[in-house]
Amino acid sequence: MGLREITLNLPNRPGTLAGVARTLAKARINLAAISVDSTPTRGRVRLVVSEPDRAVALLEEAGYTAEVRELMAVRLEDRSGSFLRVLEALSKAKVNVQSVAILIARESNQPVVALSSNDLARARRVLRKAGFVAPLADHPMSNADLLAGTPTIPGESVGLLL
Repeated sequence: MGLREITLNLPNRPGTLAGVARTLAKARINLAAISVDSTPTRGRVRLVVSEPDRAVALLEEAGYTAEVRELMAVRLEDRSGSFLRVLEALSKAKVNVQSVAILIARESNQPVVALSSNDLARARRVLRKAGFVAPLADHPMSNADLLAGTPTIPGESVGLLL
């Protein structure tokens, strides 16, 4: 299976996100991307992790409800406007972007983002034709593959990421 994102809807209370991080850390599941947004009462957490199937099972066992969505990897030039060109290509093809995760992975020293859409197959065709699809996305890429090529992050930094 390809690159996947896990989404959790959580109560917005102190320690809730720490509980998710603790569940993953105890199982030695690595994090490639995280996004958190909230209202006064609820939080929405999106994660890209090394082992999504195992992570979902562990999170659900811990009482969380998880949704999984397929993503595609898109290579960006490291300059302003490159992501805009991706969005314009998708918009012109009437493909709706549903989520975006900036990944810690880089390909040939270029940033890589993961995105989901209402029509991932069409998004892949449009972006491949426009030259944006990362070569690593041309073959099935797993979350573990993504993390295998990432730089090592010092242990003391992990707490800051979570």
